[in-house]
Amino acid sequence: MSCDAKEERNAKAQKVKVGAEVLIDKHLDELEGKRIGLVMNPTARIGETHMLDTLLALDVNVTALFAPEHGFRGEAGAGEVIEDGVDQATGLPVYSLYGDTKKPTPQMLENVDLLLFDMQDVGARFYTYNVTLGLVIEAAAESGVPIWVLDRPNPAGGAYVAGWMLDPEFESFVGAYPIPMAHGMTLGELAQMMVGERWIAFDQKPEFRVIPNEHWSRSMKWPETGLEWHAPSPNLPSFEHAFMYLGTVLFEGTSISEGRGTDDPFLKIGAPDTKIAEEDLNRFREQYPSVLVTNISFTPRSIPGKARYPKFEDTQCKGVELRIKDYQEFDPVRFGVDLLELMLTSTEGAETTDFIYRLAGSREVTSFNPNWERQVMEFREARKPYLIY
Repeated sequence: MSCDAKEERNAKAQKVKVGAEVLIDKHLDELEGKRIGLVMNPTARIGETHMLDTLLALDVNVTALFAPEHGFRGEAGAGEVIEDGVDQATGLPVYSLYGDTKKPTPQMLENVDLLLFDMQDVGARFYTYNVTLGLVIEAAAESGVPIWVLDRPNPAGGAYVAGWMLDPEFESFVGAYPIPMAHGMTLGELAQMMVGERWIAFDQKPEFRVIPNEHWSRSMKWPETGLEWHAPSPNLPSFEHAFMYLGTVLFEGTSISEGRGTDDPFLKIGAPDTKIAEEDLNRFREQYPSVLVTNISFTPRSIPGKARYPKFEDTQCKGVELRIKDYQEFDPVRFGVDLLELMLTSTEGAETTDFIYRLAGSREVTSFNPNWERQVMEFREARKPYLIY
């Protein structure tokens, strides 16, 4: 057995230790005498305990909290504006990075000597945490504040890369960097690439550092990490939802429901006028044997904090329920594009919006001819100098 194969086997035999744990175990003394700012969300946990509470219990001098989309402790739904405020449990100031201000101001960083960034990503370009990371690194560089990224695994794995590269025409807060829809990198690796490729603006090179995971390998998907899932946003309650989301997110750019307002967002897709021909559905099932596709009816409801105003609220929808049978063999992005074609052609009056191009990063998404292999190959080569694992 080769040395690489042995290392891979040993990595899989051990529970992954995330960057936050490594920080506590190996670098806690380096925080002494410093005023610490935290850019975190509810996934910034060691076990069941939020990193804020862990650090305070260890007498770390935390002076400021910064809240991305969904809030510092996860109290806000998708797209809901986050307001500046105070963390009720600690009395510490909370600065919003998901409202009028998406980048920390010099005033917000006045009482900070070091920033710690810790969030669980899902591995998608259109998931806003990577854009927040880039803006925080920019702000830290401008104010001369060091930033440490406490790394966490990419749930979809470091080997899964799929989808179109972002066309500059569609740059937005749900897609700011030239990466595929599913990038196969951790946020720590992306941070290194942002700086190395100068995707972010700075005059003085940012003083940043990645505290890496231990025992994580690129072939691992979330179930192999041994880690408990903490929802990175209210509508991704499990890894299954998050993995399917990499493709079915495209329905957010259509008039068809993506399942918000149900217990299974991104696993239930449909509309009141959807009628899928049995032969079309069977053909689709044969194409994707790693997914169980079932005919269902569902009724979206308003769920505060998750889906306040879902599509087709209180109206019965017909469509499909999706369950992943084999994570290793499943390609969620390609699946999402093919399901998009099936549902649009099976739903009378169904439409797409311009938002679908921002999610896909390309106009080709509505041509239903996925052809991104060359772009993915070029990206895999470009990212090599920045990989940690």
